[in-house]
Amino acid sequence: MRFQDRVVLVTGGGTGIGQAAALAYAREGARVVLTGRRTEPLKETVALIEAEGGSADACPADVTDEEQMSDLVDTVLDRHGALHVACNNAGAPGSGRKLHEFGAEDWRRVVDVNLQGVWLSMKYQVPAMLEQGGGVIVNVSSIAGVIGYLNAAPYTAAKHGVVGLTRNAAVDYGPQGIRVNAVCPGPVLTPMLEQARRDRGPSADTFYLRNIPLGRLCRPEEVAGPILWLSSDEAAYVTGQALAVDGGWTAQ
Repeated sequence: MRFQDRVVLVTGGGTGIGQAAALAYAREGARVVLTGRRTEPLKETVALIEAEGGSADACPADVTDEEQMSDLVDTVLDRHGALHVACNNAGAPGSGRKLHEFGAEDWRRVVDVNLQGVWLSMKYQVPAMLEQGGGVIVNVSSIAGVIGYLNAAPYTAAKHGVVGLTRNAAVDYGPQGIRVNAVCPGPVLTPMLEQARRDRGPSADTFYLRNIPLGRLCRPEEVAGPILWLSSDEAAYVTGQALAVDGGWTAQ
């Protein structure tokens, strides 16, 4: 029960890594607030948590909309009185083409969700944590945040930005008691990976598996574990780090 009586906000909490993390936080005693653009997946995650006896609350919001992110944090504080942990997981795929083949609209969409969405989330999470004397933020980047990733220029640029934002925030707010880290997953069996598979075509799985020494794709629960560890008091002296959860991809 590492998160007993703690309030945890998870963006992109309706599916994939976000859902797995939300369930894991709730199992360890957290009051979990889920956000995302689509209401139905959030309700499904809330139902899963409540079926296990946990506490969860769905607050739909778009991470690219500044007013909605400000209102979201206000709602969390109004309903729960604090914000102890934030897991910024919301993301969008952007692969399957070379840099010059992406249009400006596609580029902006991928960067807005994956990078600006994390910045806007933190922009309003941080003041709430400063007010209460500290907190923890875990951003979900990608191995594309630490290495080049074939045919995924906007996604790679955005995820590198998330790692940079994480490190800078750790330096800026460490003295005020806020720890900020990132996890960098490899390919994970989520709906977003299914979209990436479609974008990459029939060679997608060959591309993924030839680069993973463990020889298989990751499960969302295998990313949730490191997220929880970084969020917990067990990682009290860890900040500004980008932890690869990739089956060995970036070890090569």
